[in-house]
Amino acid sequence: MAKGYWVSVHPAISAPEELTAYDNLADPAVRAAGGRLLSRGSRVVAHEAGITQRTVVVEFDTFEQAVAAYESEAYQNALVALPDGYQRDFRIIEGTA
Repeated sequence: MAKGYWVSVHPAISAPEELTAYDNLADPAVRAAGGRLLSRGSRVVAHEAGITQRTVVVEFDTFEQAVAAYESEAYQNALVALPDGYQRDFRIIEGTA
């Protein structure tokens, strides 16, 4: 079965400390759902139309597990903690193998 990945890019973070409440809820929700944080990188080399802001990659054993983790009550509670007006480009993608 192919793995599943959460990939999110955060185009603008004006006050990183405002993400603390979200991180405190999201991290245990992701781990409880079987997710493994691969990168929460602030070091990004972007090409073409890429942006260099924070990029997060989380790996799950399956695509279905990744979708279920996002839809879980615990993660939905974490989303509520994101600051007002916060923007991110969030995707759940299926691995190739």
